[in-house]
Amino acid sequence: MTASPFAAQTGHSHLRRLLWLRTIAIVAQCAALMLVFRFLKMELQWLPMISAIAALSALNLLSWLRLRSSRPVSNAELFAQLCADVLALSVLLYYGGGSTNPFISLFLLPLVIAAATLPHGYTWAMTALTTGSYTLLMKYYVPLPMPHDMGSDMSGMDHTAMDHTTHDMSAMSVGELPQDSIFDLHVFGMWLGFVISAVVVAWFVVRMAHAVRERDAALARVREETLRNERIVALGTQAAGAAHELGTPLATLAVVIGELKSEPAMQPEWRDNLDILDGQVRACKRILDKLLAHAQDGETQQSLEQFLAETLDEWQLLRPTVHYRYRASGAQPAPQLRIDPALRAALLNLLNNAADASPDEIDIEAHWDTGQFTLTIHDHGQGLTPEAAARAGSAFFTTKEEGRGLGLFLANATVERMSGKVRLFNRESGGATTEITLPL
Repeated sequence: MTASPFAAQTGHSHLRRLLWLRTIAIVAQCAALMLVFRFLKMELQWLPMISAIAALSALNLLSWLRLRSSRPVSNAELFAQLCADVLALSVLLYYGGGSTNPFISLFLLPLVIAAATLPHGYTWAMTALTTGSYTLLMKYYVPLPMPHDMGSDMSGMDHTAMDHTTHDMSAMSVGELPQDSIFDLHVFGMWLGFVISAVVVAWFVVRMAHAVRERDAALARVREETLRNERIVALGTQAAGAAHELGTPLATLAVVIGELKSEPAMQPEWRDNLDILDGQVRACKRILDKLLAHAQDGETQQSLEQFLAETLDEWQLLRPTVHYRYRASGAQPAPQLRIDPALRAALLNLLNNAADASPDEIDIEAHWDTGQFTLTIHDHGQGLTPEAAARAGSAFFTTKEEGRGLGLFLANATVERMSGKVRLFNRESGGATTEITLPL
């Protein structure tokens, strides 16, 4: 079974955050070792500790290369990455005092990350791994050695004091520090470990919550688009059947109109009405012919200015009584556009909606540049009601007595499918504006 795009994207984002956290951890570990070597002058076993940090760096490099692949990041892979972090931390703590090291609390970080990103089975496995590592480090570890500064501080003592000090030091186990120094270092280490854990947990949890919200929003958009597309497919199927069935009655109407026009006793006003009917029937036949032709040919390349002129001419045939003012602006020559057949129908629907709201006249403005095309349609009607403004574009919602609530819905779906958007709003001067924005 193939992983979904959301699962693949989520896995990559989790691994990317883990990579950044590991990078910060590597820098902090190198800084801590340099601090111990430069200022505390402790004789640690540097080779295994530096080897552990080098192994983490190599893993980080491989993880960065892994992110360049489109192959999904599985939960098992994320768990293996966290296990490598736990193993490296265990090695560093083993040679750094074991459970007496105040940074032992850093074992909580892989556990928190596993709980936030992985299923519960992996979380319990990480709980067992970190708890087991902590338990083993309580018994098996290399104690922290005594700093060299302690010996240099004793050089200024007199021989009597030196004898007493040597006697006291012999009573201490090898590698132990004076109690005050141990306590101060331990308290500071506990504070620093808490600060690091708190910052990392807060950052990671906030980022994870943001990622979850983005994923939920994306899933909601996909569900909405899927439902809308299902409706569009159903409507398209019915429209194809209706287009096939309309051919016969339109042909019959054309024959009857032709016979009536040839009648010698036909009154002049009736003949004018028949001419109008004949023009409407021919327009319907042209629309059906274009529908069939576009279904076969698909998208066509055409000048944007020519496309708008043809669309307005076709709309004027359908609504001959509506007067419109048209203005176009943009760089010349007008850009070439891949014309989707559905775009013409979408613009016709939006023009018809404006004409229904303002039957006398409407204003149409077109503007384009190198990256975007904008078409605004201004009507002079009563404007949008609050309900219409909130539900405009929803399927089967209409404010017309004989409307079906599909024109704006289909137009909006078509424009959004082309990465554009349709916006309806009222103007302060009166009337409503429909704004269509399309990327070129």
